[in-house]
Amino acid sequence: MRADHNAAIWTDEAQVADWVASSAQRERTRSAHRQVMVDLLPFADDEEFTFVDLGAGTGAASRAVLDRYTSARAVLADFSPQMMAEGLSSLASYEGRFRYVTMDLEAPGWPAELPKSSHAVISSLCVHHVPDERKRQLFAEILEHLEPGGWYLNYDPVGAASPVVADAWQRVGDRRDPNAPAARANRTPEQQKRWENHVRHISPLEPQLRWLQDAGFEAVDVYWKDLENAIFGGRRPH
Repeated sequence: MRADHNAAIWTDEAQVADWVASSAQRERTRSAHRQVMVDLLPFADDEEFTFVDLGAGTGAASRAVLDRYTSARAVLADFSPQMMAEGLSSLASYEGRFRYVTMDLEAPGWPAELPKSSHAVISSLCVHHVPDERKRQLFAEILEHLEPGGWYLNYDPVGAASPVVADAWQRVGDRRDPNAPAARANRTPEQQKRWENHVRHISPLEPQLRWLQDAGFEAVDVYWKDLENAIFGGRRPH
């Protein structure tokens, strides 16, 4: 197994513990982004529906959906026992409304434990970990397992179209967070490994929109974007 493989990062006890320790700070920034994704789902607040959360990790995205839609049920898919254990703890107050399924996003195929079809699929900060060819396969698998009219929404970092754009994104980020340059220069070994794993498969936005369209999605759009972070997706035709 390659040292930079996702499994080498996210099934390592020290790596997961270090990530969880700093998760509250990250979520303060991301919670507003997740609310945009929640708002995009076309359900009434008390409507019953089932959604799949791919690469769910500790369940931050699912919590946002479950909080808004009080009759929703979540199926969370992840491959890390450590992350799922943290998720079971953090989601304890939603008992009876969620379950975890083991799934490695890098492996083709839809596990039998996932619903054959669901009303919505979401993914949050995970699809960028897989190579481009697998992204294309995954988008097609998601469409196949959505109900007609069901939505797929992906919240993920995207690659810059040019070094000039990348520099502009970093400049703005550093102005928003004056501590960012020092944090980049002083990453711990665990943080550096996660960073290298984080960036190696990040893809530009334009081809990903095309892959969604090629898979058969309609209403494909970038529904929100701020620098390198975007929420994009589409709907399975009726």
